[in-house]
Amino acid sequence: MKILVLGSGAREHAIITSLLSEEVQHEIVAAPGNAGIARDVAVETDLDPLNGEAVTAYAIENGIELVVIGPEAPLVAGVADPLRTRGIPVFGPGKVAAQLEGSKTFAKRVMDAAGVPTGRAVRAATLVEAEEALDTFGAPYVVKADGLAAGKGVLVTEDREAAVEHATHWLSHGHVLVEEFLDGQEVSLFLVSDGHNVLPLAPAQDYKRLLDGDAGPNTGGMGAYSPLPWLPETFIDEVIDTIALPTVRQLAKEQNPFIGLLYCGLILTSRGIRVIEFNARFGDPETQVVLPRLVTPLSELLFGAATGALAGVKRPEFALDVAVTVVLASEGYPEAPETGRPIVGLEAAEAVPEVTIAHAATALDEQTGALLATGGRVLSVVARGTTFAEARSRAYQAVDAIELEGAQYRTDIAARVAD
Repeated sequence: MKILVLGSGAREHAIITSLLSEEVQHEIVAAPGNAGIARDVAVETDLDPLNGEAVTAYAIENGIELVVIGPEAPLVAGVADPLRTRGIPVFGPGKVAAQLEGSKTFAKRVMDAAGVPTGRAVRAATLVEAEEALDTFGAPYVVKADGLAAGKGVLVTEDREAAVEHATHWLSHGHVLVEEFLDGQEVSLFLVSDGHNVLPLAPAQDYKRLLDGDAGPNTGGMGAYSPLPWLPETFIDEVIDTIALPTVRQLAKEQNPFIGLLYCGLILTSRGIRVIEFNARFGDPETQVVLPRLVTPLSELLFGAATGALAGVKRPEFALDVAVTVVLASEGYPEAPETGRPIVGLEAAEAVPEVTIAHAATALDEQTGALLATGGRVLSVVARGTTFAEARSRAYQAVDAIELEGAQYRTDIAARVAD
């Protein structure tokens, strides 16, 4: 199959790695890719993933049989729509359905209509409305930017002044949501959807805070592990029955079918499972620990969803081993990451047994050929093992082999399940 993968992050690199591991060989092109992706497959650096017409023209001219849209920005921009209009199978929701991630207000409305359990929330257009909601819900305060915010739009704090400051900042960009605080363990569950049916992948847990012990600012994710041995056996079926299927069916009822990856950000509260947020694509860094354990061919799931054929696909199977990923970030991340610094030691890191590295913000220096860090989260070091202790040991052995001036990473990823 000839597949075009849009994106340039560790999530897309993990998707490509999974596709390349299948027995059936695929011809894969990525746009725009990164240094690690370019090492594995062809890249089209001049193809703008946000330009739906350009992507469609490229797909037609090059005989692309499946387009996989990785990041949220092209989904929210509606890149999937012109592809579908021209009959090209695409894994990723159209512009309206992608508002599940693009607008938290839209997501809350759909959840309300579908009867999906979630926290109470107030959409605020002014600071006065935001402050009234903060006082209604009380501490800890939860303030979210309504639109896309690259992982920086959510603040959870005991400090009312900090909550007001966060609301003030994001009100200058649009609306904010003030929500009640939900206490419990967080879980990420991916479900593949063809607009009518859903199939679950393995649950994972990510680490959103920058520093050990869940301290420091929120980030796009500093690490993850899968599976989650502490989850009840009924968890996945309950999420399908009470959250995923009602949401997908509500969007189908509204003539906006959700075709692609429904990312359910969930929390296990004392009152049951609640939705924290939906995303409209594979999550990063959870993808890096879910896909390496996938036994079912990923292409079968992606193409089945894109062509409305999931009803004939069996529930995905996963290996019995475990996976851990540790994110290596640049100095200054998330506020002001230092870029342009060289990265060395990847060969030694990849020589560690059962370790792979998913590139995120990397590029090759055109003059020297050196590998450079080009953004905040630079690499995801992924390790598999028969136990979490073994996977953690391998992951951190590989991290220690990598040299990047000022690099940041957490040392406690999956520690809670490795003891």
